[in-house]
Amino acid sequence: MTPLRRFEIDQPASTTEASRILAEFGDEASVYAGGTELLLAMRHGALRYSRLVDVKVLPGFDAITWDGGYVQIGAGATHRAIEKSALIREKLPVIAEMESRVANIRVRAAGTIGGNLCFAEPHSDPATLLMALEAIALTSGPEGARELPIHELISGAYSNSLKPSEILTSIRVPCPQPALLSAYVKFQVHERPTLGLAVAIETPDAGKTIAGIRVAIGCLCPFPRRSAAAEQLLLGTRADAEKAIGAAANVLADEAELLDDQDGGADYKRHLLRVFLERAMKKALD
Repeated sequence: MTPLRRFEIDQPASTTEASRILAEFGDEASVYAGGTELLLAMRHGALRYSRLVDVKVLPGFDAITWDGGYVQIGAGATHRAIEKSALIREKLPVIAEMESRVANIRVRAAGTIGGNLCFAEPHSDPATLLMALEAIALTSGPEGARELPIHELISGAYSNSLKPSEILTSIRVPCPQPALLSAYVKFQVHERPTLGLAVAIETPDAGKTIAGIRVAIGCLCPFPRRSAAAEQLLLGTRADAEKAIGAAANVLADEAELLDDQDGGADYKRHLLRVFLERAMKKALD
């Protein structure tokens, strides 16, 4: 590990000023929030910036608020703050539970939800769950504000779809109705998960019938993804869905294009998918 190269830190007073600095310095500048992944990548020489724009100082950038049917999570909110938020625990306890298991306490205390999503590290928890919950990313840039579904924000491994000088400002998560049941499960040996799987199930009769379902998988593939074909197989009565879990898991595995790597072979990952899809659905429905 090499020493960090010298860099300057700017602390803007607004998102407009932050975007202006990013535009002025171009490829030499990057947004800096928690820095848990960015600084490590810079130390390893994978990224090089001479200017970091500290967005943690922006007013309200870490706020977690209620907005008429939605919970709005500021991009600067740390994993620990989200985990401990009374609003999140009341309205979206599945997010609080997921955040309580992100990496380690040091990362949770310093790392931010915005940094996590923008860095798009494949072995990450939040994006997978937020995709199943149909969360929306709100951005600000020279061309104005935009709203992006999470699956559009993350464009690939370590890649996002933000435009030059555009900043992720917050994440808006619909507050689930009583008929929507959700769960997030994962498998990991150390701090980096091998698999993350989230389900959000629409059920009009307390779990007896599945009228709609969203399944998102992460970590097994370069970026989180859903499968409409797999979700279709899981509709119907709970008994029908339980019988279809194996087939749905195979569809998910096929579309994820599983590879043999240091986390295991493709067949092993296919097995994990089936096991954890069953666990996630049981956890949500029970």
